[in-house]
Amino acid sequence: MKAQGGAPKDGKTVEKRYGPAALAPRSSRQLSTRRGRPESPILGRLFCDANEHLALYNGCATPALHTACDNSTMTRIFHPLLALIASATNNELAKYVEYLKEENKILRARIPGQIHTRPSERERLVKFGKVIGRAIEELTTIVTPATFYRWLRNASGAKPKNPKGGQRKPRDIRELVLTIARTTGFGYTRIIGELRKLGIKKISRQTVRNILKEEGIQPGPDRSSDSWTNFLKRHAETLWAVDFFSVKTVTPRGLKDMFVLAWLCVETREVIVSESTLHPNAAWVEQQAELFADRTAGREIKPDIVMHDRDTKFSKEFTAKLKSRGMRTNPLPKASPNLNGRCERFIETIKLECLHKFIVFGKRHLDHLVSEFVAYYNTTRSHMERGHLPPVRQEPEEVVRRRARAGV
Repeated sequence: MKAQGGAPKDGKTVEKRYGPAALAPRSSRQLSTRRGRPESPILGRLFCDANEHLALYNGCATPALHTACDNSTMTRIFHPLLALIASATNNELAKYVEYLKEENKILRARIPGQIHTRPSERERLVKFGKVIGRAIEELTTIVTPATFYRWLRNASGAKPKNPKGGQRKPRDIRELVLTIARTTGFGYTRIIGELRKLGIKKISRQTVRNILKEEGIQPGPDRSSDSWTNFLKRHAETLWAVDFFSVKTVTPRGLKDMFVLAWLCVETREVIVSESTLHPNAAWVEQQAELFADRTAGREIKPDIVMHDRDTKFSKEFTAKLKSRGMRTNPLPKASPNLNGRCERFIETIKLECLHKFIVFGKRHLDHLVSEFVAYYNTTRSHMERGHLPPVRQEPEEVVRRRARAGV
């Protein structure tokens, strides 16, 4: 029978269930194999000295043994925890810390560069780090000790001894600096010179730099200089690229290299190719320039610029021929095939998708293969830069209406 409150009625039952003998820790093997868990040498080592601290535990737990029966649950919870704490020596804790430090070093080495912390993360580091004292200098790896001490000073509300910076410049001076930078494209030093002419002397080069940086304005050389990408975007519709490519061909005289001249529009990716030849000299290239001008003469958007590499076959006669037809040339720098990458990409495409899959016999066979593939490339093959449509093909009406509604 149980009394009210759930407490056992018999004192002997209490002593049997909750006495020192019942509360004595089991052996390491008994604890490790309880509920089917595998044996753990760590738990066995931690609980092996628990008997030595039984007196300490009894002093804490005995008053609770003679209360209500529901306190037995708390006893069962705190018993292994107290035994674990009592068994962990300073030497073992030091080993744990050393292991965690080495593990932290490995993880930190995998993260290159500086780690930027958030305010909430800094608060957590300060909360747990300020109680460590000077030992934080050996533990911290995410920031330097000086930075951690600065966090402590900021958290305590102390003002820095040597505050950096000063008051912001007046709004009229800031607007004047921005106006000069936007209208003239001057750099920091020349802007300071213009301010000196107006009698404004108390402003440094760094201050001008900070004002422009806050507004997202780049330094002078970056604003005034043009880039190759911007050049291509401005002239894409009327800009054409031209380059040679060779193909191994079986002839009556053996295996020979035959050459083809390819013209490509940068905007539409349309391609025009010449007939092949065994001897691509300057006169042949001039003739192909005349044929190219004739094929593009009736277009609404005519070619205006033709860019090519420094091959000697692109002679002065080639340049003069295009100039007489209203086109100008743009020779590319030496050893820079990436500037003519679009034309180079078409050459790779026609070789991989067509020419490398055939054994070419003679000029007529090569011209037939090239012309068929170019017709397929211009009118059928989809291109990512053309919205997955062929270079020479009208867009479906539905796509045109959608772009008109979107304002593109």
